Amino acid sequence: MKIRISSCQEAYGVIILPKYPGVSPLVVRRLPRYYRLLTELMKNGVERISSREFADMIGFTASQIRQDLNCFGGFGQQGYGYNVASLRAEIGRILSVDGNLPTILVGVGNLGLALANHVNFEACGFKLLALFDESPTTVGKNINHWTVRHVSELTDFCKEHRPLAAVLCVPPSAVPDLVKKLIDLNVKCYWNFTQYDLSSLYRDQILVEDVQLTDSLMTLSFHANEFLHTESKNT
Repeated sequence: MKIRISSCQEAYGVIILPKYPGVSPLVVRRLPRYYRLLTELMKNGVERISSREFADMIGFTASQIRQDLNCFGGFGQQGYGYNVASLRAEIGRILSVDGNLPTILVGVGNLGLALANHVNFEACGFKLLALFDESPTTVGKNINHWTVRHVSELTDFCKEHRPLAAVLCVPPSAVPDLVKKLIDLNVKCYWNFTQYDLSSLYRDQILVEDVQLTDSLMTLSFHANEFLHTESKNT
C-alpha cells in the first residue's frame, strides 16, 4: 500500500485519523485479519481471548500479535488477555471502518459487477455512491441498489457529490486519462484492479491500493511448487 496523501483531521466532511508514525505497512495489512477473526468470535459469543489463543486461531505467534497491537498502544491486560468486543472496536477505529469515505466504482464488467454485488463497502469504511461504465448494454442496468451511469456523467457527478475514493475496474488503456480526470476532480484514493501502476505516474498525489490478482495467483504457484516438492520428498 502506498500512502500518498497528507495527514489531516478532517477533509471534505470525512474524519481521517492522524497517521501512526513508524508503523510498518505489514502491520497494517494484518489488522483486517485480526478484525475479521474478532468479528467471528463476537458472533459466537466469545467475550475474551488470550494472545496465545488468538495466535493459534490466526496462524501468527502470540509475540507477533502483541507487537502489532503495541504499535497502537496495546489493548490487553496481563493475566486476562483481550476483551473481544473492545479490541474489535479499537481495531475498527484504527482501520476507520466507520469512515463512510464517499466512493465511486468505474468499470462494471465481470469484476466490477462482482465487487458491486458482493463487497460490503460500508463495513470497510467506504460509502459507494455510484457505478459508471461506457457500454450501452451495461449503462442503465440496476446493480444492487445502484443504476449504472454513463462515464460521460462522471464530471458532473463528482462536482456535485465530491467522492474521495474510486474503485477502478477498467482496461489498462483507459487508466491514464480516467485517473487524470479523477485527480482533477479531487478523487484522492484508488482501489486499483487494473494492471496499471498508478503510483509511478502520480507519485505524492494519490493513495493507491493495488490488487493484482495474477500476482497473488503466481505467489500461490510458487508456494504450491515448494509444498508439493517437499511432500514428494517425504513420500
